[in-house]
Amino acid sequence: MIITQQIILKSLNKDIFRKISEASDDIGVDTYLVGGYVRDMCLKRPVKKDIDIMCIGSGIDLAQNFYERIRPNITPAKINVFKRFGTAMIKFNNYDIEFVGARKESYSIDSRKPSIEEGSFMDDISRRDFTINTLAIRLNKKHFGELVDTFDGISDIENRIIRTPRDPDKTFADDPLRMLRAIRFSSQLDFLIDKKTQDSIVKNVDRIKILSPERISDEVNKILMSNNPSKGFKELDNLNILSEILPELTDLKGIEEIEGQTHKDNFYHTLEVVDNICKNTNNLWLRWAALLHDIGKAPTKKFNKKIGWTFHGHEFIGSKMVKDIYMRLNLPLNEKLKYVQKIILMSSRPIIISEDIVTDSAVRRLVYDAGEDIDDLLTLCEADITTKNLKKSLIYQNNFKIVRKKIIDVEERDNIRNFQPPISGEIIMKYFKIKPCKEIGLIKDKIKNAILDGDIKNDYEEAHNLMVEIGNSLGLQDE
Repeated sequence: MIITQQIILKSLNKDIFRKISEASDDIGVDTYLVGGYVRDMCLKRPVKKDIDIMCIGSGIDLAQNFYERIRPNITPAKINVFKRFGTAMIKFNNYDIEFVGARKESYSIDSRKPSIEEGSFMDDISRRDFTINTLAIRLNKKHFGELVDTFDGISDIENRIIRTPRDPDKTFADDPLRMLRAIRFSSQLDFLIDKKTQDSIVKNVDRIKILSPERISDEVNKILMSNNPSKGFKELDNLNILSEILPELTDLKGIEEIEGQTHKDNFYHTLEVVDNICKNTNNLWLRWAALLHDIGKAPTKKFNKKIGWTFHGHEFIGSKMVKDIYMRLNLPLNEKLKYVQKIILMSSRPIIISEDIVTDSAVRRLVYDAGEDIDDLLTLCEADITTKNLKKSLIYQNNFKIVRKKIIDVEERDNIRNFQPPISGEIIMKYFKIKPCKEIGLIKDKIKNAILDGDIKNDYEEAHNLMVEIGNSLGLQDE
């Protein structure tokens, strides 16, 4: 057995659970700790701050009794009651505790919103998504800490299996999000989805269409934040879900051959890149950039008899495609979108520099254009090295080390990352006694390029001298 009574009691050795136990006995309801907290305890994973409490009776009454016991210790007092759903939420000691009465649910075929009524322990446990989430721990004093394993969830944990407690067709018809959750748990926990459950997902995949974009993107985000997201995305593809939610990725699948010339499978290459980058960053949006960095290759793929397969401009096209994806999945259309677009647009720049002689000028321009995102950009480019040729891989890695060193050297000398032109438009107008005009933009641009090319230093005096020279060449009179 994965978990012992001793481990359970140790985990329950918190004031929260003792007071919930007291409140349960006080109002005479059977009470259980359920949900992810129990699952993660059994998996010996760090338990989260979300605690789900289920009782056979009124969850609101139980929450209010518990609240009275802890209220002197809460500043400020915080309890939220949702009478419509028969639930209550209490924040206590950084925990979010939800109280709910046992219930049973029924669904109509065209809706994901159930009708809810009071139910028994079995009604409540059997409506849950997977056996690993049906585990319950008794909290009443008489049976405190006893594990209730109605659907053999412990065995499924031991065997690393994802399966539904009921007929999977019924489970997924009730809430199609559970199909995505099955894959997410499989990816997070490195579990296998059992064959019957897999077959049911394929059978019911059309139900995905009734889900809100937010629920879909939330599960995709969780897959992306797992240690090896490729497992989840391969499952999404194998079970015909990926083409429904991210067809831009499935469009990358396959290898074409013309006149003996082939290209790599950009879908599986992408998944390698995502796994690679996850070793070096927990930044969700950088992981999104890795996932989408090659989506422009499908629409730009062409065959040239002289040079073979080309994907010219795929970074530009791919960065444009991101907005449609984010709108479809209701992902943020703010600076997060701009960040992902920028990383994708620039994703080939460091690679080109690493393959050529690394000049100061090229590095300055790269740092200037990337700004504060330069380190993230390089992290993606390094993750993009997926060649199985060890010699080539070492060459690419060493070249990027040179690029990183060059960036440090240039940064220390020229301070390009936070580059602010030493000469402003106001200085130009004051010196030449002119009003806003196109010449001002021309002067500023030439000064910027001169600094980036290393023709002048990034300081006021040299920039001012060049300003005078350029202005005179444009016919402007100095003071």
